[in-house]
Amino acid sequence: MAPLPRVISTVHCDADGASSSLTGSALKSVRSVVAAPENELKRWRRVFEANAKVVIDGEKYLDPDSFVNAIAPKDDSTKIGRAQFAILFRVADSSKRGLVSWDDFTVFETLLKRPDADYWIAFKYFDVDNSGTITFDEFKNVFSANVGPSAIPFDFDCDWVKLYLGQKNGTHVLGYNEFTQLMKGLQGERLRQAFKYLDKDQDGFIRPEGFKQIILEIAGHKLSDAVIERLPTLCTLTAGGRISYSEVVAFQNVIREMDMVERIIREATAKSKDGRIDQSDFLNHSAANSRYALFTPMEASIIFHFAGRGSGEKRLTLLDFAQLLDPRWRAPHEEFEAVQVKTSFAQGVLKSAYSFVQGGNIGFAGAFGATIVYPIDMGKMQNQRSTVVGQMLYKNSMDCAKKIFRNEGFVGFYRGLGPQLIGVAPEKAIKLTVNDLIRGRAMDPETGRIKLGWELAAGGMAGGCQVIFTNPLEIVKIRLQVQGEAAKLEGAVRKGAVHIVRQLGIVGLYKGASACLLRDIPFSAIYFTAYSHLKKDVFHDGYNGKQLSFLETLGAAAVAGMPAAYLTTPADVVKTRLQVEARQGQTHYKGLTDAFVKINREEGFKALFKGGPARVLRSSPQFGFTLLAYEYLQKYPWQQNKPEVKTALTSKRDDMSRIRARNALKILLDVHGDFGRRAAKFSHPLVKQIPSKDSPSRTV
Repeated sequence: MAPLPRVISTVHCDADGASSSLTGSALKSVRSVVAAPENELKRWRRVFEANAKVVIDGEKYLDPDSFVNAIAPKDDSTKIGRAQFAILFRVADSSKRGLVSWDDFTVFETLLKRPDADYWIAFKYFDVDNSGTITFDEFKNVFSANVGPSAIPFDFDCDWVKLYLGQKNGTHVLGYNEFTQLMKGLQGERLRQAFKYLDKDQDGFIRPEGFKQIILEIAGHKLSDAVIERLPTLCTLTAGGRISYSEVVAFQNVIREMDMVERIIREATAKSKDGRIDQSDFLNHSAANSRYALFTPMEASIIFHFAGRGSGEKRLTLLDFAQLLDPRWRAPHEEFEAVQVKTSFAQGVLKSAYSFVQGGNIGFAGAFGATIVYPIDMGKMQNQRSTVVGQMLYKNSMDCAKKIFRNEGFVGFYRGLGPQLIGVAPEKAIKLTVNDLIRGRAMDPETGRIKLGWELAAGGMAGGCQVIFTNPLEIVKIRLQVQGEAAKLEGAVRKGAVHIVRQLGIVGLYKGASACLLRDIPFSAIYFTAYSHLKKDVFHDGYNGKQLSFLETLGAAAVAGMPAAYLTTPADVVKTRLQVEARQGQTHYKGLTDAFVKINREEGFKALFKGGPARVLRSSPQFGFTLLAYEYLQKYPWQQNKPEVKTALTSKRDDMSRIRARNALKILLDVHGDFGRRAAKFSHPLVKQIPSKDSPSRTV
């Protein structure tokens, strides 16, 4: 690389933490290379090359605009404008020539790697002469240069400033650590001075418009436009139509602790039964999760006043708090209309049709899983009576498997698979579509919550609706399965599926439907409810923006199938007995109740749970993979995203250096909201721009 046109000086920190001056671009580059791993240097180089449009003597440079493009977060959750990131250009441009070279850029990126980069950059912004200390004049001049003429004046001759910088002229300067403490307390002093300045009558109250001006100057970048417009309404919390100093301080404490406010609100609403909380819930959760009291009753009232749009006594949802927590919040008609307005009839039909088709597609995928676990179904032995012509056919599942293999070969394990595969697609399509449809109608659109009764009802109705397809196919499947037993009897002849259908007729195909309903309704009610609560309560789906991983979703779906399969085994046993054609010497059952009574009397209560473990082994993985596939395919193309409260806590994490750059801006904007808006434009008389799609080649 060719030498730079000018020598650049910078400030670095020695091993003992003391600041000292360092000159020489080459030495800076060495320090940057040592500090940054090779992969980071390559990434920085790619960013620099992609944005550097200025060329001087064959060397590329960043001007203020391209520098902002290089360092500003791509998806920021704050109201900080991209133009305000030009504040940081002054820090990176240590030579004060209006351009940032590759060496300058590596030094700046290395600074951003510091754990205290936000305060360090703010320090360098005020340290105009790069001396490593900040004098009273530097502090005053930088402050004043970034504040407009209409701003509330700040008294630099106050006792608070003198405590940090001394009373004698030039005898005390601020080192880095002292400066960080000054910046942390500066906003509180500004608030005190501003209130005193606006309190013309010295009676401890200011007008609502004065309060709004104070907050806009020191915290406007932290609040949404909706909250800013409603700032004057703080005067309605107490009688008199004016705002006290206590209320101003309380409001500022809420803003300063906004991350903690958000955590408490998210956790409290997540634990609430109805997804809503009131002021008591907020304060109770705050007290239960902190060593000392974090928020006063006045601060809690302010939080609920602005979140509740003036009605602080309501129980509020997380979405209600969005306008306070999210600086970029927009009104419901702009952002959250999809939740407020019910889906049109046409959209509902399209969604249901799409879900049905997806359920069918998933059913085909489920058919593969059904094929894999089908031999387990053969080993349930639910039709095994106490005796068959004087002897037990199978002693246990292993004995059953051995005899099936010996008598019928490997193919014997898959008797009746055809009807099972035919029924998988419509069964899953109906079940999943009906469950989603009912849950969607019963769900609270603001909280996304659904009452337990409706969860069970949605699952139960879904299970009941599928019986119209599953019962005929199951009776054919079961009769094909038990033909192996019949073949052991002399004179038994195998029959195909078509023969069985003709023999039964339409009415006969629904034999045992009552038992099938008794099995499928509670199965689906238990399964879908357990699945939903495992995702939400165990794996914390949606909490702080969390999305379940592949294994977490599979685990929830598989585990939910275990209690559903085992607890409905008695109904499955009775259904099997009713649907199987009884042979000579076997007990005949007149109906559902008769079957329960006779099985319990002749074979004992344990007989009702025959095949229970086998049902768990079969249903758990099959439904696990089926629901997993459904979760990844259930979004329909025209779906509007469900509204979320996206803030710094839940937004996709940007590169740490970008986060620290943004935080450095927040520290400066806490001084005054005008920082960066009054920054001067830089130029260079010998600038030549590289041609690009957005910026054609030109010479100045």
